[in-house]
Amino acid sequence: MKKLIAGGIVHYALHLDFLARLNLWFGEENMLAPVEIYKVSEALYYLRTLLENNEVLNDVWLRGEVSGLKRVDSGHNYFRLKDEAGAVDCALFRNTALKQAYLPRDGGSFLMRGYFSVYEDRGQLQFYVNQIMPDGAGRLALEFEALKQKLAAEGLFAEERKRPLPTRPKIIGVVTSASAAAFQDILNVLARRYPLAEVVLSPSLVQGENAPPQIVAAIQALNQRRDIEVMIVARGGGSAEELACFNDERVARAVFASRIPIVTGVGHEIDYTIVDYVADVRAPTPSAAAELVTPDITELRQAVIELQDRLYSTIEDVLDEKRSELAETQHRLKIASPVGRIPSLRQRIDEMTARTRRSLDYRFKLQKAEVNALANQLKVLDPRQILERGYAIVTQTDGQVITKVGQVAPGQKLEVRVSDGKFSVEKT
Repeated sequence: MKKLIAGGIVHYALHLDFLARLNLWFGEENMLAPVEIYKVSEALYYLRTLLENNEVLNDVWLRGEVSGLKRVDSGHNYFRLKDEAGAVDCALFRNTALKQAYLPRDGGSFLMRGYFSVYEDRGQLQFYVNQIMPDGAGRLALEFEALKQKLAAEGLFAEERKRPLPTRPKIIGVVTSASAAAFQDILNVLARRYPLAEVVLSPSLVQGENAPPQIVAAIQALNQRRDIEVMIVARGGGSAEELACFNDERVARAVFASRIPIVTGVGHEIDYTIVDYVADVRAPTPSAAAELVTPDITELRQAVIELQDRLYSTIEDVLDEKRSELAETQHRLKIASPVGRIPSLRQRIDEMTARTRRSLDYRFKLQKAEVNALANQLKVLDPRQILERGYAIVTQTDGQVITKVGQVAPGQKLEVRVSDGKFSVEKT
């Protein structure tokens, strides 16, 4: 409430400022002083703010026909929604379109939920769509979807809160009409599958305007008992109107608040109601709900017999296995005795030591030969060896080696290096 009030004050102040700044000076009789005129972008921003914060226009349903649909590469959809007297440009963005069961098509009539705003770049009114339904889906479908979204947002459908069903319940609660065929179907299934369970009926109407409060009361009555382990909420098939009481928010919240796990079996397999989403488990029919909450006693008998046979067999197998393991362990202990392994380990160490020494000796000799070969190569390439054979190296005073006559001018001083030193000369 504080946020809405604060927003209202801001919008009111903007409104007054906008009027004041657009007021022009027309003469001395005008009591207002001349003011600056708004820029187009400022006015458009103000209009967009007004629209997006309007309690009616920021969440509204429109009915109309789609025309001029353009679906661009990015996945966004742009079109006009029109009727016989008006039209508005619409945008359905990709991330929203991916969540829709229906997409707009040219010429189709749709119900669309969204909000109005201003596309400032073009200065045009635009409707931004966040939900689409074909026109004619009906009031019940709209109410169903609206309530479904509301409860889903509150977490009533969250999978992590759904509870497992007891495997062998002793007492089963049932919420339905005592005279309904669905109740008799449930009793027949339970008598056949699991007659050990006790059934407690909490009767209620299952259609009509008076049904929702009775269903809520029936669920609450069973929750007051501490012995009920699982609950079935059920009725047989019917039209959407006949099943409407199971789309009632009061019933949904009663199912959510139940401390007892609830299985719904409402209508036929194709029928889905709000309570189906809230319940811990949804069954396609009342009979299927009865099957889900109980094991099959025939299967249990057979399972007991099989478990008994497996128990006897397992005991014998375990005893035989343990005898074999004991004998094998004794044999392995004897073989693995450290006393018997020590001599072989000592011999293995001696062999590994000898192999290591031989390997090191071989590598040392090989590297020594390589070093000698490199030393001989260096000796052959040593310039001093060449000088010992009577050759000399002639350089200029700056150390540059003379290799050609043309490098030396008459009178130029040179240095001559021989095997035991150097001396200076001058070219004549």
